[in-house]
Amino acid sequence: MTTSAAPAPAHPHRRAVKAGFAAAVGTTIEWYDFYVYATAAAIVFPTVFFPEAEPAIAALWSFSTFAVAFLMRPLGAIIFGHIGDRIGRKPALTITLLLMGVATVLVGLVPDYESIGGVAVVLLIVLRIAQGLAVGGEWGGASLIAVESAPEKWKTFYGGFTQLGNPLGALLATGAFWVLAAMGDDVLFTWGWRVPFLASVVLIGVGFWVRYRVEETPVFEAKVHERQQSTPLVFALKNNWYPMVLGIGMVGIASGGYYLATTYVQSYATSPSVGLEASIILGAMTVASFVEAIVTLPLAYLGDKWGRKLMMYLGIGLSVLIVLPLILAIDDKNVAMIYVLVTAIRLTMSATWAPLSALMSQMFRPQSRYTSMSLAYGTGAAIFGGLSPVAAAGLFALTGSIWAVVGLFAFLGLIAWVSTYLAPQHSDEAPVTQSFEPRLDTTAVRTDKER
Repeated sequence: MTTSAAPAPAHPHRRAVKAGFAAAVGTTIEWYDFYVYATAAAIVFPTVFFPEAEPAIAALWSFSTFAVAFLMRPLGAIIFGHIGDRIGRKPALTITLLLMGVATVLVGLVPDYESIGGVAVVLLIVLRIAQGLAVGGEWGGASLIAVESAPEKWKTFYGGFTQLGNPLGALLATGAFWVLAAMGDDVLFTWGWRVPFLASVVLIGVGFWVRYRVEETPVFEAKVHERQQSTPLVFALKNNWYPMVLGIGMVGIASGGYYLATTYVQSYATSPSVGLEASIILGAMTVASFVEAIVTLPLAYLGDKWGRKLMMYLGIGLSVLIVLPLILAIDDKNVAMIYVLVTAIRLTMSATWAPLSALMSQMFRPQSRYTSMSLAYGTGAAIFGGLSPVAAAGLFALTGSIWAVVGLFAFLGLIAWVSTYLAPQHSDEAPVTQSFEPRLDTTAVRTDKER
């Protein structure tokens, strides 16, 4: 049975800009916290927390603690998705920001292995669980704050504000470690690595102030009388299972491929088999993050003009083509080409990232959208993002060849390509169906050609 739609809410650009800014600030802080740990896990933690293991095994254990947070993302999606679908996007996002920030600061206070032994690793894992829960509820809610507040023809552009937080967070994180690495290993591996974690306490205050002032999304307010009385998770699994499966697949390259091109590449470049100085790869990553931050919004704008799916196709194909010469440049220790190709692959990966907020949010109707979107993204990130660096490290340790890692990257690209092709798109201005089948409800589907 179909209910009549509530009057289409007004989406003035002023409200969209405010929501986009709040999404960008919040996700920048969240991703900064996440990338600080990712960078430390790639370069510092194998030595600080796993000093007795062989280098390859120490890297594997370090990435395993990194993966813990990804495995917790689906649970975070369920918890904060429930809050976001029932109470509102704003309160859910405020909680995720505080949880992530506190956990990050505490990581900076964990004693090293020499001080308390294996207890240090246990503490890391506990705090990574908290970070994973926070990120599991953050991205979907931040995307909805931006996309649901935007005019219909500008959803990809304003959704790009959420995606802007990723490169900005990475820029702050890798930039901080770049500066510390330039001060020497004695600083970096003793007390220096703790500084970026402890600095998060300042960002928490800024982010909380911005999030507190943002308005609830007009879509959530307009559809309040149409939301399901059943538990958001139950409704999502019953009615949204098909687009959720596709959403999981789409994250294959945007998350899994991205962490291969960033976190694993840092680990590989600084490993004994290559022996590149940490300051070189950190410098390249910092420059690349700056470029990625510049191109994210223009690529999101083109997503509205050319089609969200077309941007995904271009990003996937070009990223797969660039990863091979990137690895060759690292093996050859060609510093100039490392800078060029690290920047190039982050640019092409941006084409898979910039349209993702709008693309995934419009795969679901407002009913249980926060839960459905967060669960799809969180599960995909757990499978592909969390396990891809571990799988890459395992493949390299098993085969002794970096080409196995290149093949893994291409496989993730194929999964994302097919999932994007099959993904449905719905309009917020269409009537809400109380019981809908994503593959049969064609009245609200809008193709990229129609855009």
